[in-house]
Amino acid sequence: MSQNTGTPLNILVLVKHVPDVQFDRHLSGPGQRLDRKDSVLSELDEYAIEAALALAEARGGDKAGNTVTAMTMGPEAAANAVKKSLQMGAAAGVHICDPALAGSDAGATSLALATAIKQLGGFDVVLTGMASTDAETSLVPAQLAERLGVAQLTNLSKLEIDPGTNTVTALRVGEDGAQSVEATLPVLISVTDQANEPRYPNFRGILAAKKKKITTLTLAQLGLAEEAVGAAGSATRVLSAAPRPPRAAGQVITDSGQAGIALVDFLADAKLI
Repeated sequence: MSQNTGTPLNILVLVKHVPDVQFDRHLSGPGQRLDRKDSVLSELDEYAIEAALALAEARGGDKAGNTVTAMTMGPEAAANAVKKSLQMGAAAGVHICDPALAGSDAGATSLALATAIKQLGGFDVVLTGMASTDAETSLVPAQLAERLGVAQLTNLSKLEIDPGTNTVTALRVGEDGAQSVEATLPVLISVTDQANEPRYPNFRGILAAKKKKITTLTLAQLGLAEEAVGAAGSATRVLSAAPRPPRAAGQVITDSGQAGIALVDFLADAKLI
């Protein structure tokens, strides 16, 4: 008996180019913007890519008409986040790139992304990570769902889509317990780092990615005015910032027979016991 794979899915996964967590982060310029010269694909977005690929593969993959598209927003270098997504298995990429986007907060970012998604159209599932590893606001998924007028299932650790009813059933685990949630397509989904184990791009995937198309969209092509995004279109801004103070040196306790007592006294003075 053949497996019921249902109608093909058109899945969009949103990815972000963020400063590498291995290096210290720096703010620069009059707007106190994050220095992004040493940037990579956000680690948390890899879980969203893996979830998108798994959903497509569960319905027969690209041979059955399922597609996974990766979209990012940012300067020219942000295209590298899309390229990594293509290497992992996404079929195509979209890069929203315009100088006027610099300085966009979560609201302006969700506006640009939602406008592009509506223009491209036809997506059954929009997938994101639980947060980006730079700002870590987790605001964009909910804002996007509102702007797109679709249901949102956020911070999921497990999900599947019934091929017969196109109903998403999922698990959300929080501090107070676990919730079973569901929604029908179209839907916006964000997944946590407990949702799966992202695959590594293999040599074949890296070569195949070179032939995949990345479409670049500007604000003019999206029909968005410059003042609607960037610093001008953002409701929030950084007024000031200062480097984190260096960590104070710790206290070394030398064991001369009284180390245990000295340790207890130290913890008591710090009100830790």
